[in-house]
Amino acid sequence: MSLCEIVRLEGYIQSSYLAVYPDKIMLLDGCCRADVPMVLDYIKTTLKRPITDLKVVVVTHMHPDHAGGANKFREETGCLIVSADKKKQWYSGIGGHTMHFVDIHLGYYVARRQGRPLKNLYYSASLKPDITVTDGELVPHFDEWQVLETPGHTDRDLSLFHLPSREVYTADLIIKLRHKFVAPFPVYYPKDYVQSLKKIRALQPSMVMMAHGRELAMSEAEFDEFIAHAPKHPRTIKDTIRHKLLWRKRDNFRLFKRKYSQSKIEKVQCF
Repeated sequence: MSLCEIVRLEGYIQSSYLAVYPDKIMLLDGCCRADVPMVLDYIKTTLKRPITDLKVVVVTHMHPDHAGGANKFREETGCLIVSADKKKQWYSGIGGHTMHFVDIHLGYYVARRQGRPLKNLYYSASLKPDITVTDGELVPHFDEWQVLETPGHTDRDLSLFHLPSREVYTADLIIKLRHKFVAPFPVYYPKDYVQSLKKIRALQPSMVMMAHGRELAMSEAEFDEFIAHAPKHPRTIKDTIRHKLLWRKRDNFRLFKRKYSQSKIEKVQCF
C-alpha cells in the first residue's frame, strides 16, 4: 500500500522519522533508549494505531541516538530490526567497549548542551539484527525504500532512499547546525565519507532528512561546497587529543624559544 506520510518526531537529542502506511509503520532509525516511550505513545495516541503496526526499525549505525532504542522497540512491538551486513560488531573487543562508554557520555554531553533533562541512554554494545542488508537492496516489507551504504562517520552507516518521492534519510552523514551544513563527529573514514556524499548528491534528492537538523532541500551547489570542505583526515577523539597535544608541544617550544632569545638579549645588554 502507498505511503501516507513521513513524520518527523523531536527525539531526545535527534530527529526521528516514521514512514506511516495504512497497514504498517517503519521507523527510519533506532533512536535513543529514552525515545522509546515517546515514539510508542505517538503511534497509540496521535496515530491511534496499535504499536504492533511498527513492523520495521532500521539501525543506520551503532551510536546511542541511532541504535539505543532498537532492542526495546523489538521487545515491545515484535518489530524486525534491519541493519548493515557486517561480520563484526562495531563495539567489539576492549577498545570497542571503551568507545561505547565514551559515545554514551558524548550523548549526555549533547543533551546537556541542548538543555535536556538527564535520561537513561545506556544500551547494549552489540546488536543482533533480524535482517541484514547491503547497498541497493530494498527494505524488507517496505519495497519503496532503497538501502544505501554511506560509510565514513562509521564503517556501517546506512541511508534510506524513498524511491517515489526521491526523499532520502541520511542519518548523521550531513548535519545542519544553525545556518550551515557540517560534517559529523567523528569521521573515521574521510575518503569513504566524501564518496558517500557524492552518492547522495548523484541521487538529486528532492529532500534530505537529517537526524541532526530536519528535512531540507539541498541544491547541487550546496552539495558541491559541502563536499569541497569535507574532512580530509580522520576526526576522532583520539585524533583530536593527539592534535591538541601536538599544538601544545609547539606552543611550549615557541615559548621556550622566546624566553631563550629574551635571556640572550638580556645577557648582551648586561655585558
